[in-house]
Amino acid sequence: MVDARGLSCPEPVILTKKALSKKPSKLEVIVDNRAALENVTRYAKAVGYNVVSSDKGDGSYHLDISK
Repeated sequence: MVDARGLSCPEPVILTKKALSKKPSKLEVIVDNRAALENVTRYAKAVGYNVVSSDKGDGSYHLDISK
């Protein structure tokens, strides 16, 4: 899991890239702003992962990234 709450871009993308470099079949990423949500989603899709995001209603977004 990557907890990128409180971080501004590009840090959430960098942390996600590092985690995905290990080729996991699934990864959960938590962010707390729309820019990070959009950028992490764009990156994960660009490298071949599926992304399902959910707004938790507390200001955080959970992204389920999978192959």
